[in-house]
Amino acid sequence: MSNTPPTLTRLLDGRVAPGRPLLLFSLTPPRQSIAAERLGRLASATTDRLNRLAPDAVVLYDIEDESDRNPEERPFPFLATMDPADFRHDHLSGWTGPTIIYRSVGKYQPAELSQWMADEAGTATATVLVGASSSDKQVTLGLPQAQDLWRTAGSPLPLGGVMIPERHASRGDEHERMLRKQQAGCSFFVSQVVYDLDAAKDLISDYHYTCVDRGTEPAPLIFTLSVCGSLKTLDFLRWLGVQLPRWAVNELEHTDDPLAESHRQCMVIAEELARFCRRLGVPFGFNIESVSNRKVEIDASVRLAEAVSELVRPTPGA
Repeated sequence: MSNTPPTLTRLLDGRVAPGRPLLLFSLTPPRQSIAAERLGRLASATTDRLNRLAPDAVVLYDIEDESDRNPEERPFPFLATMDPADFRHDHLSGWTGPTIIYRSVGKYQPAELSQWMADEAGTATATVLVGASSSDKQVTLGLPQAQDLWRTAGSPLPLGGVMIPERHASRGDEHERMLRKQQAGCSFFVSQVVYDLDAAKDLISDYHYTCVDRGTEPAPLIFTLSVCGSLKTLDFLRWLGVQLPRWAVNELEHTDDPLAESHRQCMVIAEELARFCRRLGVPFGFNIESVSNRKVEIDASVRLAEAVSELVRPTPGA
C-alpha cells in the first residue's frame, strides 16, 4: 500500500473539477426496528433521490445516544439505527458514487473498527471518526486511539474530522484542534449544522491564517446545512449544541412557515460562506442534511440541496 494516505480529493477525482466546491448529501440510516417491507420502499426512494441529486458523495451518520452531552430531556427519543455501512451495502447498492461513513468510535472494539477499515480499503468509501459526545462518557475506544488504528491499518480510507464553530466561539481553539487532526491524517472536515454565520467565519479565518503562518495546505471545509420544519426540531438542534443567533430563533418561532424561513437562512449562510472562502482561497463545500422521517422535511432538504447545487455547480455560461 502507498505510504501516502488517500484523501477525499483523490477519491472524488473525476467527479469534481479542480477547485469546484463540494456538494454532499447526508442521511441517517433507518431504525433497527423498521419492518422489512417498509425498509425496501425507503431504500428504493432514497436511492432514486440520491441519483437525481447526484451529490459528489453521500454521508451516512453513525447515531448514538448523546444524552450525556445535555442533562435536559431529549426532544426526540433516541432510537437505535442500522449500522451505516450495512445499510449502504445491503440496501443502497443502487447508489454507486462515493460514500462517507461516520463512525462513533467509542462504541466499537478496536479489532472491529480495524477490520471494517480493512474491508473497505480500495472502495469508494471515506470515513469520519467521531469521538465521545462528552469527556465524561465511558467509551471502549477514544478518538486518538481510533486514529492510531487507522494508521496501523495502513491508512486505508480517506479520513475526515469534525469541526464545530460553536466550540470555537466558546473556546477559541477549534482551528488548533483541526490542525492536530490534520497532522493525524484528516484530509477534510465536516461541520456540525451551521446557523451562526459569524462563528463559522471566525473559524474559517483563524484556520486560514494559521495555515498561512505555518505553511500548511488547508483541507476542504464542508459546512452542514439543515432545514428546520418545526419548533420541536428547533429545540432538538439546540439540544445537540447548535447555536442559533437570537434573531434567527425569533424568525423561526414567529413565522407561519419555518421550512421556508430556515431554507432562506440556509441559503444566506451558504452564499456568504462561499464568498468568504473564495476570497481567502480556502477549499470548501456544503453538506445538506436530511435526517427527518417527515416527508415535508425530506422534500425541503432536497430543495435546499438543489439550490445549493446551483450555487456551487453553476450552469456553464450562466
